[in-house]
Amino acid sequence: MTATELPPSLISTLPGSSYTDPQVFAREQEKIFESLWFCAVRAAELDAPGRFQTVQVGRESVLVTRSRDHTIKAFLNVCRHRGARLCTEEAGAVKRAFQCPYHAWTYGLDGRLVAAPNLTSMPDVDRTTFGLVPVHVREWLGYVWVCLAEKPPSFEGEVVAAATQRLGTPEAIGHYQLDQLALGRRVRYDVKANWKLIVENFMECYHCATIHPELTEMLPEFAGGYAAQYYVGHGAEFAEEAQGFTVDGSPGVTRIPGVSAEQDRRYYAITVKPQVFVNLVPDHAIVHRMFPLAADRTVVECDWLFLKDVVDNGADLDRSVELFHRVNVQDFDACERCQPAMDSRAYARGGVLVPSEHHIGDFHTWVADRLRS
Repeated sequence: MTATELPPSLISTLPGSSYTDPQVFAREQEKIFESLWFCAVRAAELDAPGRFQTVQVGRESVLVTRSRDHTIKAFLNVCRHRGARLCTEEAGAVKRAFQCPYHAWTYGLDGRLVAAPNLTSMPDVDRTTFGLVPVHVREWLGYVWVCLAEKPPSFEGEVVAAATQRLGTPEAIGHYQLDQLALGRRVRYDVKANWKLIVENFMECYHCATIHPELTEMLPEFAGGYAAQYYVGHGAEFAEEAQGFTVDGSPGVTRIPGVSAEQDRRYYAITVKPQVFVNLVPDHAIVHRMFPLAADRTVVECDWLFLKDVVDNGADLDRSVELFHRVNVQDFDACERCQPAMDSRAYARGGVLVPSEHHIGDFHTWVADRLRS
């Protein structure tokens, strides 16, 4: 049966090669991850001038740092002299400048070339022109977002709108005060699956009754197969007997003060394309950042965020973290189960989406449109 012969209740997915072909992945790196806003690091971790992190964005290593005027800057992590990688560590701190370990070209925290052997004998070398290549930066929800494009798309139109449209009102996400929360726990998952499989999995709940017993016990409506993201403005309601969003339904921690009565005892999920998932419950937030490294490999960093007092006072976060950690492991195992079959002749034309998954078709259309641009 071809795609044109499918019954109305089914629509086609992308073909299997979209998840395995290195050339498709290279095109995605260029047209998606290197062209759109990419959530890079948590801003609070750059808490002083000279603090830095390096992040893989598409095919580029990006250096994100806090400058001497306390603003956040980002640059391509490449020395302008001979192309050596400037910083090889994932995170660290420098006092006043970044120095290339190859020929000692040295750059200020603002990216300007400040020193190099024999530089004074080359007065025609402009310190700004031969400084580090800058990358566009924005801060939102407590994270640093970067864009490698020469002319970045509208941050408000592409990033902020994804959250406000999903929650129904522009003000809704602000109630969770994500930029004021503290990091309670971080887990890094190395997933042997294509990034699109992970996005598709997060967007639907047709699988929830099969592989998420803890989650469906907490959010009973998920057992019916419809994800919260299927409906604009909808938050899945906690089970009547649940006292908090925890692995055993026990009470959680102090509720975020700004959460409205309508948002209480509800779970909201947001996909911010191309690589961020935001999960919201009354006492914490869970933020996933995907770092696609190959057609069949994606690193996912998951942050659990709580009120600062909760973290500083050493509250027990284990039951809150454990619930979504189990969900993550279950989801990523499912994605890894799918990845090998993407090369099968049985999946050459792709699979199908049932009605509760039809909204994933919009994601597939978005990917295809980006690659054609």
